[in-house]
Amino acid sequence: MKKPIRILSLNMDILAEIDNYESMFFNRSWHGIGAIELRINRHMKYANTLLKDNLILIGTDLNKVFIIKHREIELDENGKITENWLIKGYALKSIIAQRITMPPTHTAYDYKSGSSETIMKHYVNNNLVNPVDSRRKIPQLVIAPDLQRGAHTTYSSRFKNVAEEVSTLSIASGLGWDVTLDIRNKKWVFDVVEGKSLISGQSVNPPVIFSPQFDSLKSLQYTQSELNYKNVAIVAGQGEGVDRRVIEVGNFLGINRHEIFIDARDVSETDDDDQPLPEQQIIQSLTDRGLQQLHELMQEEYLEGQILTNSPFIYQRDYDLGDVTTIQNVNWGITMDARITDIQENYETSGFSIEATFGNDRPTLIQKIKQELSQISGEVRR
Repeated sequence: MKKPIRILSLNMDILAEIDNYESMFFNRSWHGIGAIELRINRHMKYANTLLKDNLILIGTDLNKVFIIKHREIELDENGKITENWLIKGYALKSIIAQRITMPPTHTAYDYKSGSSETIMKHYVNNNLVNPVDSRRKIPQLVIAPDLQRGAHTTYSSRFKNVAEEVSTLSIASGLGWDVTLDIRNKKWVFDVVEGKSLISGQSVNPPVIFSPQFDSLKSLQYTQSELNYKNVAIVAGQGEGVDRRVIEVGNFLGINRHEIFIDARDVSETDDDDQPLPEQQIIQSLTDRGLQQLHELMQEEYLEGQILTNSPFIYQRDYDLGDVTTIQNVNWGITMDARITDIQENYETSGFSIEATFGNDRPTLIQKIKQELSQISGEVRR
């Protein structure tokens, strides 16, 4: 079954409705940015509306919106029948990646203390919604009210990609983030989102257990790895030599201890008026920096699976992206409670299928390089 899609302009005028595409798959990401790929014969009705920067709305799901960024086509000896457009794009939340964090003119870094949600919305507001330089403003974008979800922390940023900073805070807090459509007001709404706990050990919500034994998983791939694992951070703040402020985050021992050095020289020891900050506040800021880094490196177990479409659990009714579920394979002796961090929906002539990633995905080569750089420079943290 193919799901109809609506094509909208950047101003959210509806240009077309299409359901005669060849195939479509898209990825929704809790912490990161999803993507879409669509194939359609160029002779099909409304195929000419699939233009760069137009929006693709999946059905009526205002949280499944993608912006077209790539088009390509080929012609071979078979002629019209294979003259297909390949359309690629990113989730609408990718617009957050179009800006970097610009610090205020009076300080080297943009510091913010508060809940994880408050800090995420602070950087989006300062760099996309209400920036000092009006040229940086994205007029369509607004921010949902701040509900102050997530643990209280302190964060600083300087010339970093805003989406990467939001993603780091998302991973550390477990909160997701998204940009959805407000059709009535013709706005794009940035918000932080919370998943539900659906694990087998709780009683608030009906539990969801994905398992081949329960006919809810078609396939499952499990990896246990410590190739990128760190659990103790040596965080160095300001000062030189023996006078440099150094703290330790984490208390593992012996063979189970995996250390990383974090250069946090950018963590200020004075306020905006150049007055010394309390020592406890400085130590807390360094501790927060260490915890943020360790959250990116605590990726010991990965689970990827294809969920059966005729599973006892119905997608977006019983579970959705961001929910924490139980994954089990009795034959492997594995039971894990993990968040659904990515979902890929596939629409093809053969039918509809779902693939899911549970917990943090495997780090890419680029992510590994950034993590190595964070040990070299105080300016590059990841």
